Amino acid sequence: MPDHTISDELRTRAETLAEALPYLQQFYGSIVVIKYGGSAMLEAELKESVLKDVMLLRLVGMNPVLVHGGGPEISAMMKRLGLEPTFIQGLRVTDAATMDVVEMVLVGHTNREIVGALNRLGARAVGLSGKDANLIIARKLAGEVDLGQVGEVERINPEIVLSLIHQGYVPVVAPVAAGEDGTSYNINADTAAGRLAAALGARKLVLLSDVRGVMTDKADESTLVSTLDAESARRMIAAGQVESGMIPKLEACIQAVERGVEQCHIIDGRLPHALLMELLTSVGIGTMIGK
Repeated sequence: MPDHTISDELRTRAETLAEALPYLQQFYGSIVVIKYGGSAMLEAELKESVLKDVMLLRLVGMNPVLVHGGGPEISAMMKRLGLEPTFIQGLRVTDAATMDVVEMVLVGHTNREIVGALNRLGARAVGLSGKDANLIIARKLAGEVDLGQVGEVERINPEIVLSLIHQGYVPVVAPVAAGEDGTSYNINADTAAGRLAAALGARKLVLLSDVRGVMTDKADESTLVSTLDAESARRMIAAGQVESGMIPKLEACIQAVERGVEQCHIIDGRLPHALLMELLTSVGIGTMIGK
């Protein structure tokens, strides 16, 4: 007689897979733009977790697109070269020397590393920067403070990314772009991910962060806001309830939603398999911004 003794762990695994089924059906064939950054890029275990999640999403029929940051690596390289990193409202002040470091790190090192790791998992990843095929056309970021070669997105030409998706590749995008005159610009990765998600007609935008999500009191994780609409998010920014690096994240989500992306998620990338928990379960773990 067969042994029908089944461990609780095995039952839990089966139940988890069954719970994911409606989400797999709902988002099959959909584009999901993922902004990859923070601790999830720095710690080996978390890095492996995120990239395996991306591979799994691709295997079950979704179309993940990665837009990566690399702030800590840029700052570390700047200090090695005797340059002092400076930030204003979460954005890096970027003079010509800093721009050279940004391109060297993001395009020449970080992008290549992510692509290589995904390819080792069998994902058929391809690395791009905003300069490739004029994917991102940028202009100097306007504002009261001159941030140097910090840019904002003027327009997205998504054809190269759509072509790669249709051929079964996973695009990995470094947020470096050029202006109409050829000037190089450093684009905030959250902002680039939001605009790219809208241009691609993505169903979802997911921003991996080093906090649980949007909180009304950043020192108290129990104040996590599970869901927001775009107008409520704007009010939080105006009221000073969010600050520093969370501002460009929320603004990226607001722009993405207003340009047609169904849902945006800000989640804690420090949790192993955070992407799967947010996208393929009924509970979710961070903040969702929708219409």
